[in-house]
Amino acid sequence: MAKSRKQKAKTKAATKKVVKLKSRPAAKVKAKANGLPRASSKPYGQDGKALQGVRILDFTHVQSGPTCTQLLAWFGADVIKVERPGTGDITRGQLVDVKGADSLYFTMLNHNKRSITIDSKHPQGKRVLDALIKSCDVLVENFAPGALDRMGLTWDHIHKINPRMIVASIKGFGPGPYEDCKVYENVAQCTGGSASTTGFRDGIPLVTGAQIGDSGTGLHLALGIVTALYQRTRTGRGQKVSVAMQDSVLNLCRVKLRDQQRLKAGPLTEYSQYGEGIPFGDATPRAGNDSGGGQPGRILACKGAPDDPNAYIYFITQAPVWEAICDVIGEPTWKTDPEYATPKARLSKLNRIFERIEQWTMTKTKFEAMDILNKFDIPCGPILSMKELAEDQSLRKTGTVVQVDHPTRGAYLSVGNPIKLSDSISEVKRSPLLGEHTDEILKNVLGFKAKEIADIKGSGALSAPEKKEKAA
Repeated sequence: MAKSRKQKAKTKAATKKVVKLKSRPAAKVKAKANGLPRASSKPYGQDGKALQGVRILDFTHVQSGPTCTQLLAWFGADVIKVERPGTGDITRGQLVDVKGADSLYFTMLNHNKRSITIDSKHPQGKRVLDALIKSCDVLVENFAPGALDRMGLTWDHIHKINPRMIVASIKGFGPGPYEDCKVYENVAQCTGGSASTTGFRDGIPLVTGAQIGDSGTGLHLALGIVTALYQRTRTGRGQKVSVAMQDSVLNLCRVKLRDQQRLKAGPLTEYSQYGEGIPFGDATPRAGNDSGGGQPGRILACKGAPDDPNAYIYFITQAPVWEAICDVIGEPTWKTDPEYATPKARLSKLNRIFERIEQWTMTKTKFEAMDILNKFDIPCGPILSMKELAEDQSLRKTGTVVQVDHPTRGAYLSVGNPIKLSDSISEVKRSPLLGEHTDEILKNVLGFKAKEIADIKGSGALSAPEKKEKAA
């Protein structure tokens, strides 16, 4: 009798299975054959964001990590920023320009995120962190080496709770003699090759105003995270993603590593010092404002300089437009003169050539010069100040510069998403106030009941300890 029941159950299950397969629409089965869903019928830009459904546990602070997680948030990821009760991300209080409000340093790096405050050392705080690890797809951190392990959040602990979790980290250096050293923006620029190749030959090394150490590393990590998420769709498991700031800067300085190897074959002819007869050493030198692309280029003064510190234009003497350059600056004979007619002949006379071009640019504003030069496809670009960029209406229209409203500081300008996707339109939302979404996350993300939330909050795990009054 028991055997007969089992046989009947198997037959019934098999029948259900067959019916289920037969009931699938043929078109749907075909669409899934290559692992992709059918194309959306909604208009472009109206079917959600690229990273919708991805949840990020954000343990980052200062600039490199927040740059990464902000970019992911702009693409639609739900970024939950974990902050220390009472103080939060240290940049909230750095370089403050509006009393009582979060600094621009913080607000411009933490758009579109939610904030929860947790004392990671408190037992109830650890309970909340474990629940967050279980419910998130990616953990991002840029703590000092070993800090995450000291919090008890080791790779083994994280993956025991959530085997699909991707753990993404930014460190100063990769494995090697300096891997335990703490690194900041300018240190990364110096150790990654940028400073040694920036500045003028007879001057000291210089760091650049672009935050290639911090923000540059954050951009690299964001790519690593998205790549790991894509691989997870195939493997079903998480992995470690790491980017060292030194490595990131070196990647951005690759043309200088190119030039280091070219030195073995002889002098770098596109560098000004070659035309000046100054011998090269054994390392890539600082090249001032020479172009790094093999075509001679310089920054030249325009009308208004030097009183206006930004009345300058970058000018490249690209070989294909040499004849047009000669006509524009009033030196038509240079087109046929053997001393100037070929790129090789011009190398020893670059200083003279750019001095003559500058005589012409100084009769024009940088914008007038650009308008004239662009008609002949002569590569150039005005030196734009931050004031000019902030007021540029074309950048406002593209969302590269945005105005954001904030409840305590009022309206401010920020950089928007520099990466434009036609089917994932970015919105820039204000940064969160400290702990603003704590209750919301506990209830809606982690599913804690009202009593559990009350117990956790009452334990002090989510708030700063009360300061004891000093005895009189």
